[in-house]
Amino acid sequence: MLKAVIFDMDGVIVDSEQLHYKAYHEMYNEIGINITPALHDSFTGKATLPICVELCNQFNLSKKPEELVGIKRKHFYRFFDNDPDFKLIDGVFDLINHYHENKLKLILASSASISNIKKIFNRFDLDCYFNFKISGAELKASKPHPEIFINAVKASGFSKKECMVIEDSTNGIKAAKGADVFCVAYDSVHSRNQNYSLANLVIKDFKEIRLPLISHFF
Repeated sequence: MLKAVIFDMDGVIVDSEQLHYKAYHEMYNEIGINITPALHDSFTGKATLPICVELCNQFNLSKKPEELVGIKRKHFYRFFDNDPDFKLIDGVFDLINHYHENKLKLILASSASISNIKKIFNRFDLDCYFNFKISGAELKASKPHPEIFINAVKASGFSKKECMVIEDSTNGIKAAKGADVFCVAYDSVHSRNQNYSLANLVIKDFKEIRLPLISHFF
């Protein structure tokens, strides 16, 4: 029986991928590096610090990864605070409320920093629906490593067979599968060039995973 749902945030709960895209490209321009679309797309779902470590190594940068994180975060907050079109993904609030009303335990497991998570949860009043919030930026390993979902299952208090992950990125799906948790891939128009082949189920509308439609998987 399904007892807990683990949500990714960027690209699943909020349409923030465009903000991150613009913030990263502002950072690339500021530090003077050229990034191919394929390389940038490979970062989707990863925490910012490991991405910046990769950039420093690949481009032999003199700046420290932590400096790059600060530059990217500066641009992200500017876009976040000034974009009137920034909103929840269509249908996700209804799904969150539906699960909450059906007494499922809800956990956020995002690669975003805890400060980003708090800003988004405060903006959209989501705290009352979620039992736990886990930031991948505070863990030893980033997605596609399964650590974040292993921790999310432990936080739920249930077995991994009673949990479900909702993800939109290749790295997030790999992490969920590495943790051996049932994974739903949300095929979002906001997440470019992601591979959903490892997911247990691929959806385009959150109505597809309302109860009892999803119950037969558990």
